[in-house]
Amino acid sequence: MSEENKAIVRRLFEDAGQGKLEIFDELVAKDHVYHYNPMFAGPDGQKRLASTFLTAFPDLKLTVEAQIAEGDTVVSRMTARGTHTGDLMGIPPTGKQATMPFITIMRLANGKIAEEWEIVDEAGLLRQLGVLPGG
Repeated sequence: MSEENKAIVRRLFEDAGQGKLEIFDELVAKDHVYHYNPMFAGPDGQKRLASTFLTAFPDLKLTVEAQIAEGDTVVSRMTARGTHTGDLMGIPPTGKQATMPFITIMRLANGKIAEEWEIVDEAGLLRQLGVLPGG
């Protein structure tokens, strides 16, 4: 079960990173809980979140660096890389390349992602884009 769940999560990130947003309808439960920001819960919320980053970073590349699974839970250490050439939540394009590490913890039920937590280095991303000092 754990290996199957890891494959589901990996597929979600690979397809979403390529702009195949229909993957959220297939792999995210309708009652999905997104603890990082409830505004992006469920398949439609996850599509909005992915669209936000794909618009800001059209060359976005998501890399699964490592995964650990136990029972119904999968932890993934990820890296997102891209060039900021589109609007990012009100931040105009800077043309800068950025790398953002993040960790997701996903609980799966019936082959779908039911619940999710994330740890994201947003401050690091904003520094790289020159929005916060220190980049």
